[in-house]
Amino acid sequence: MRVIRPGYEILDEIDGHEMLRKIEKIGRVCYKSEDKITEQSSERFVENIIKSGHESVIEHEKISVRIICDRGVSHEIVRHRIASYSQESTRYCNYYKDKFGKELTVIQPIFWDESSEEYKLWYKTMQNIEDSYNKLIEMGAKPQEARSILPNSLKTEIVVSMNLREWRHFFKLRTSLKAHPQMREVACDLLDEFKKRIPVIFDDIMY
Repeated sequence: MRVIRPGYEILDEIDGHEMLRKIEKIGRVCYKSEDKITEQSSERFVENIIKSGHESVIEHEKISVRIICDRGVSHEIVRHRIASYSQESTRYCNYYKDKFGKELTVIQPIFWDESSEEYKLWYKTMQNIEDSYNKLIEMGAKPQEARSILPNSLKTEIVVSMNLREWRHFFKLRTSLKAHPQMREVACDLLDEFKKRIPVIFDDIMY
């Protein structure tokens, strides 16, 4: 059994300044103010439309991200309606096969120290599940049958594509102190990365 930390991979080549220029070009159609476009005008324009609540304009740009998390967190992610998803399938992935190392990969809980009794109990439970999963496959069960015993802690990979407006909504909800700790573990780091790569769009979202 492998225990790993969650993570992400941004799948697009992001040019944040070019994104803003495109958004400005599109957004100024609404006001017929294309004549006001300059080399430096896009950041101020996008900042103003976000402040005014005219966020439909930023829907014209999207970003795809591969998120590595546990199944429980992925169930929260897919509740966001305005998005496209492609997720690792426990129906078709046979974790008993060599390409998976004949083992389950699980996400380490952020809220228990490895020396704690809670973590030790969690680890023992995950190991028992792996043993039982492998035994079911050996007995002839199909992956879609054996998956019925797989835990929320099972690692999954999910590719998420959202437009920028929906990413803003995602981060507002999923970086909140009310969000699940393992959801925040992924979302806060990803928000920081978006802020580095794309000016203005996410600057007002704090956690």
